Parts: sequence; C-alpha cells; structure tokens
Amino acid sequence: MTAMLNATREQWLAARLDLLEEEKELTRQSDALAAKRQQLPRVKIDKDYRFDTEGGGASLKDLFGGRSQLLIYHFMFGPDYSAGCPSCSSIADGFNGFFVHLANHDVAFWTVSRAPLAKLEAFKRRMDWSFSWASSAGSDFNADFSVWFSPEQQRLGEIEYNYRREPPAPEPAAGKTVPQWQSRDSDEPIVQIATMTGTDVPTYTRDRPGVSAFELIDGGVYHSYSSYARGLDGLWGMYQWLDRAPKGRNEAGIWWRHHDRYGKE
Repeated sequence: MTAMLNATREQWLAARLDLLEEEKELTRQSDALAAKRQQLPRVKIDKDYRFDTEGGGASLKDLFGGRSQLLIYHFMFGPDYSAGCPSCSSIADGFNGFFVHLANHDVAFWTVSRAPLAKLEAFKRRMDWSFSWASSAGSDFNADFSVWFSPEQQRLGEIEYNYRREPPAPEPAAGKTVPQWQSRDSDEPIVQIATMTGTDVPTYTRDRPGVSAFELIDGGVYHSYSSYARGLDGLWGMYQWLDRAPKGRNEAGIWWRHHDRYGKE
C-alpha cells in the first residue's frame, strides 16, 4: 500500500482517527490476552535444575532472589558459539535498561544460556550489560523448556519448537565444506546470522530463543508461561519503534548487528 502524498492536515487527521480506533481495539485485545496468560494453569517444577552464576552455584528457586515471580530470557549462546546471537543481543540491549524496574516490582529477571559462565561473562563485558546471566551448562533446563535440541533430534525431524514439530534439517550442499556453507557472501539470512556467532547453521539453530515465567507458591516453584519465535516480537524493543516509523521494519535480510559492530563489517 502506498501512502497518499501531499495530503491536507484534515485528510491526515481523518485517517489518523480511523487508525486510532483500530489501535484502541488492539490495546483492548492485548489487555484481555495478558489476563488470560495470568490464568494459565501452573505446573510444579520438581527437577533440581542447577545453574552457574556470578555468585556461585544456584537452583531455579535461588534465581527468585526473594521475589515471588521469575522471568527468564532463553538467550541463544551455545557452548560452541564465539559470540551471542545478534538477535538475542538486540533484545538484550532493550531489557538491559529496564530489568532494574522488574526487580523492584517483585519480579526477578535472568538470562540463561548453555555456554560456560566465563564465556557469558566475557561477552556481557564486551556488550557493557549489567543484567544477571546464568549458565545452564550440564543441566536439562534448556532441553526441558524446548530451547535446545540434540543433533539427532535435528537430523530425524524430532524438534518441537514453538509448539510445532519441525521437518528434518537439510544437510549442507554436496561438495561444500562447513566454512563455505556459512560464508558471509551467502544471501541466506540464517547463514549470515549463524556466521555472526562463529558457528555453522546446524549448530546455531540447535539453540533457540524464548521466555519463560515462574511463580513461587508456598515454597514451590511453578511454571506459568513460555513463548517462542514471533511470540517474542513484543519484547524486541527496536521493532516497536520501527513499527511506528514511516517505512516500518523495511527489511531485506539480516540488517542488525551486535551494537559494537555497526560500521565495522
């Protein structure tokens, strides 16, 4: 759809008021959906998940830090990555600025990844972030919450992500080595973004993004909500701004970078 040019202020206002009604309806629907999220059944967590944190070993219950609610962002950073996923990193650039407000509203906030803690902490320093980041290395946490899958699951088409089963992953093109397959010269967005993490596509896509919510009730930890894929759009701060820009998202492939890489590649 092409926008009208040289409109009068009256024409603009009439169109804006029409759009405002639709925006208000969307807000009402969003409020109703949020209420339904809060009413989802709770599932008690009986498994003893262990995490490595800056303060030492921790359980899932420990991550609450005295609060009754816990939000976890499942950040794509596998042990074979040399850098965090740039998409997750751009989301993190947003929540790095407001997690302190959650902490002062009875909501603990953590990011969790499979990479060793030392690698996570080094990347966190590079990005100049201050939120809490835990390593789930050696635990079943990522697998149980559907944000990590084994090579066998990937090969056999047994990945169930975002509540849907995926087909088997394609093999690299015949005659190509992995470095060739993940070349920056490729037009494939997934190849470009995998390269930014220092991995090939299969390795990169075995980790997935997501958010999970937990509640502490009578000393027990309960899972209340998880969302994945496009369900994270509302958490991706830059897109909320782009959706209000004249050209919208205006995308052609992967345009974003780690925030310290703009102008350098």
